[in-house]
Amino acid sequence: MQALNIFAGPAALQHIRTHGLLPQHVGAIAAAAGGPKGLMLLRMDRLLFGDWLKGSTQPVHLVGASIGAWRMATACLDNALAGFELLEQGYIHGEMKPRKVGGKWRLPHPADVSASFTRNLQACFGDKIETVLHHPRYRLHVFTSRGRHLLGRDTLWRSVPGYLAAYATNAVHRPALGGWLERVVFSSSAAGGTQPGPLPFDASDYRTRHVALTHSNFMPAMQASGSIPFVLQGVHDIPGAPRGAYWDGGLTDYHLHLRFFQGQAAPANGAAPLVLYPHFQQAVVPGWLDKQWRGRHRSTSALDHMVLLAPKPEWVANLPNAKLPDRNDFKTHMHDHDGRVAIWTQAVAASQQLADEFAQWLQKPDPSRVQAL
Repeated sequence: MQALNIFAGPAALQHIRTHGLLPQHVGAIAAAAGGPKGLMLLRMDRLLFGDWLKGSTQPVHLVGASIGAWRMATACLDNALAGFELLEQGYIHGEMKPRKVGGKWRLPHPADVSASFTRNLQACFGDKIETVLHHPRYRLHVFTSRGRHLLGRDTLWRSVPGYLAAYATNAVHRPALGGWLERVVFSSSAAGGTQPGPLPFDASDYRTRHVALTHSNFMPAMQASGSIPFVLQGVHDIPGAPRGAYWDGGLTDYHLHLRFFQGQAAPANGAAPLVLYPHFQQAVVPGWLDKQWRGRHRSTSALDHMVLLAPKPEWVANLPNAKLPDRNDFKTHMHDHDGRVAIWTQAVAASQQLADEFAQWLQKPDPSRVQAL
């Protein structure tokens, strides 16, 4: 059974029909939030950053939220392949020891999960931050969500009503969510200076702040990008950024449904600024609070330059439990750590097929395999 679907927006599809797909055609790589689902993309990351992109020299924007930010920061390491292996094994084998509250077993306290997250980030990037920030080709953009008003600090009595208000506001109009949560993007600088490098997308769709990613704020920005409310603690007052509580970048930009490279026509040599997007599904959902609003999952002109790679649903149905790994597995296997590790290991091993099929397609890109996004 084939595992991989390839989708493309109209501009990207026309580009593939005319020029194929070469590493020098890629201007950005997008990496979604999604927790354990992101594990299924690490083998694809090894293909792209371990070999394929080395066949080009152009700068590439790496745009990520939550686990996507972690994946893209890992790609900036000198030994990215070893970094992806460390991320894969650390995430799979990480423990979520349950605690007993009022006679019932629950997942760990957010403070304990945050502390574990901090240790894992330190293990991956502790002495390598400058390497990530000053990569000669890759420009890293880390998405976070900054709370406003009630959500300006992370306390239970503020966060519960604040997120209820955010949910209700978003249900009416997604841009209005900016009254409660604003997008804050931390970007590395091409020159390693104090100013953030330019964004590869139009940020006028949603309330946005743009901040330089530096040595002093790299760790808290990365921590914030993966801090799911009520699962981890918010990160307060990140250096160089506006004061406040910062949470998971997926809250505002779950799947990075952004207007990449709008208005930039493909040059005569075919080096179009395409967005390559290894994803775990076809739909590019704008924000985490939009998951239930199916009308917001449709493709738009924002995705015109995107080439999206996703597993076929029928292939996913043959994985353990007939699904991708997800956060619910921590609850299902709350008292069976080894059982969860086993099914995640099996699923991630199976994901090698996605990378192998894309590698074969890249040798001779066949436009007939590409579906409209």
